[in-house]
Amino acid sequence: MDEWVIWVILAVVLGVAELFTFTAALGLLGAAALLTAATAAIGLPVPLQLLFFAASSAAGLMVVRPLALRHIKQPQLQRFGVEALVGKPAYTISEVTGREGRIRVGGEEWSARAYDETLVIPAGATVDIIEIEGATALVYPRE
Repeated sequence: MDEWVIWVILAVVLGVAELFTFTAALGLLGAAALLTAATAAIGLPVPLQLLFFAASSAAGLMVVRPLALRHIKQPQLQRFGVEALVGKPAYTISEVTGREGRIRVGGEEWSARAYDETLVIPAGATVDIIEIEGATALVYPRE
């Protein structure tokens, strides 16, 4: 079997493995193996083929992979709707207990309960929204 066929088989195996891992590293090694198959097809000796494979693999992993990873990384997703309220400050409009109460957050009035059911938070206090359950904000007083 010709040497270039072995390099092509290695490139295919690495390419298939990349499909299962999505790391970009195996795909780059597969590309290096494919380039090395071309050097084998033009008749370079095996030691030079191995040197070319090592050099092209190193170049791919050190240059191309960081660039690819920079484009693959997604920015942190913004929270929308009620999820965006978690962690925001609010002001109590009426007394907030473990059962009921009202708060104002971002110009909107919400029903609220104390996150710690034993707390009674007076009207006018600043609270943090800890969680949203349905249409009710679970709040905790700021210290």
